[in-house]
Amino acid sequence: MSNAKPFSQACENNKQPILNHLKTALQACQHVLEIGSGTGQHAVYFAANMPQLIWQCSDRAENIDGIRSWLTGTNLPAPLTLDVRDSNWPVEQYDAIFSANTLHIMSWPEVELFFHKVNVQLKANALLCIYGPFKYGGDFTSPSNADFDLWLKRNNPVSGIRDFEAIRELAKHAGFQLVADHNMPANNQLLIWQRLANPK
Repeated sequence: MSNAKPFSQACENNKQPILNHLKTALQACQHVLEIGSGTGQHAVYFAANMPQLIWQCSDRAENIDGIRSWLTGTNLPAPLTLDVRDSNWPVEQYDAIFSANTLHIMSWPEVELFFHKVNVQLKANALLCIYGPFKYGGDFTSPSNADFDLWLKRNNPVSGIRDFEAIRELAKHAGFQLVADHNMPANNQLLIWQRLANPK
């Protein structure tokens, strides 16, 4: 068995462009929960460049050892085992939640559950930052995203690039207001919502 750290070239490519926005968005935050930390590369880079934050990684059980192999630094606590379908979510509330390249992997019922659960996990006025590809008005933003969607569905028919409008509606019903939609490299977006203090 190899002891090599898991590695994602996409994480290496997009970590700086994402950080450029997160440094501004998260400047008033202290404790961030990352859902779906993957390899752990994002967490290590973001925590090192935003030392005022406690960056809490989480992922499904099969990814925890790989994440742990990356973690260094005093503001990176041990990763949490977390699946959106489980009931054992953290009891703590956070100033922000970050998730990258997860919504197109989940089934739609899991995406709905995600928005229900993150609403509970966040303090009033907290931020929800989601990175990944999206469709707008039912259209892909690039031919490569259309090809990626076909690849996703061949591997798992319940996955696929999500419609921005459908995600926005889920977020609205969960009590979030969209505050930014950043165009990112490689035909991705960084969507930032704020949880309303007193959602109607």
